[in-house]
Amino acid sequence: MTRKTRIRAAVVTATAVIAAGTFAAGAATAGPVEAGKPSKAQVAALFDTWNAALQTGDAEKVADLYAKDAVLLPTVSNKIRTDRAGIVDYFEHFLANKPVGTKIQTVVNVLDSNSVIDAGTYQFALTDHETGEKRVVKARYTYEYEKRGGEWKIVNHHSSAMPEG
Repeated sequence: MTRKTRIRAAVVTATAVIAAGTFAAGAATAGPVEAGKPSKAQVAALFDTWNAALQTGDAEKVADLYAKDAVLLPTVSNKIRTDRAGIVDYFEHFLANKPVGTKIQTVVNVLDSNSVIDAGTYQFALTDHETGEKRVVKARYTYEYEKRGGEWKIVNHHSSAMPEG
């Protein structure tokens, strides 16, 4: 992990801690380069691309939205994922439950033309791949995106189930 990534991870963690007291906290996708700073609506819409990738059921397509050195702290796993193989592994298991994400609340912080944070709360409708039982998991999230190679990539994604269930 580069020094810049470690510093950004610390900033994102601090932002999430502060945000948890007022709105909760994160998610991700690639998109074309646009001149100047992105709008908050453009940043919030990156989730739609990420959610659409989930709907393909293809863990590789989801992992394509993450930077090579991304950090994923996933909702339904205790293992921190710090490389593509780990991210693909997580999504192979997560996608088996046919997740459909819905944002509940989002707060966007545009840091500059190449760095943004999207934090808030979302929920996932899941279907157990063995029993067919449906459930909803509510979580707080933080997504940090950087524009790399002309595309927005997720560099840090933290998601944790809401403590009150």
